[in-house]
Amino acid sequence: MMNNEGYNTIGIDGNLDWKRIRKLFIIGLVAGIMVFIGDWLLGYGVADETLTGNERMLSAYLGLSDTRIFWSAFLGLIGIPLEGLCYFGIYRLMAERAPRLAHSFRSGVFGYLIFGACGVHVPCLAAVYVYNHLMEVSPEKAFELSMRFGAYFLLPAMIMFMIFSLIMWIAQIKAFATGKTPYPRWCWIFSLPVGMAAAAFLNIFGNHAVINALTTAWISIGNIWQFAGLILFMRRAQSGESAVQEL
Repeated sequence: MMNNEGYNTIGIDGNLDWKRIRKLFIIGLVAGIMVFIGDWLLGYGVADETLTGNERMLSAYLGLSDTRIFWSAFLGLIGIPLEGLCYFGIYRLMAERAPRLAHSFRSGVFGYLIFGACGVHVPCLAAVYVYNHLMEVSPEKAFELSMRFGAYFLLPAMIMFMIFSLIMWIAQIKAFATGKTPYPRWCWIFSLPVGMAAAAFLNIFGNHAVINALTTAWISIGNIWQFAGLILFMRRAQSGESAVQEL
């Protein structure tokens, strides 16, 4: 069966391809864990509390070795596109019942794929690398030059990434909350912004290496929360879909 956009969203027996969706969610969960490890390598440190703003944030990374910076960048470079590809499992859930929301969601996914890894994550690590090495040769100019590097090569992609992410999140939450997927409506909570908000909330516990590592990993924690929740309640979604078809 084809929806009104011409995309094949269900199997030959008229049901969603749950095996494929589950496989995508499992791969997405593994990718989220991979990115989490990279974020942990980056964020595990303590900031200089005598500083403020971005300079205070960057000070937490001064103890990082080049090896840790490399692995943080590499794990994100591989894991973030995998996460984005696995979002198409969520797209399948809404494509038949909410094609317009699915179209918006898919547009957001493309933005996540285009800007997430090479546009945002890797340049973030490049900025940290530049800052650390500039501090060795010119401490008085290190922060200014690092901020200029970020403004030129990181900020534009970060803005685009956030725009596309917002489009994706709004479409997903609306589709779930209005019953346009087989999942219970309350399963809208298994979305990226909910998991990200929970991770960001940990900042209240202070400037500690573990807390800083977790808050640095806020997006990967959001992905782990999202994919784990959707996997956990997949059987309920399948049973709900079967009940609707019987009616």
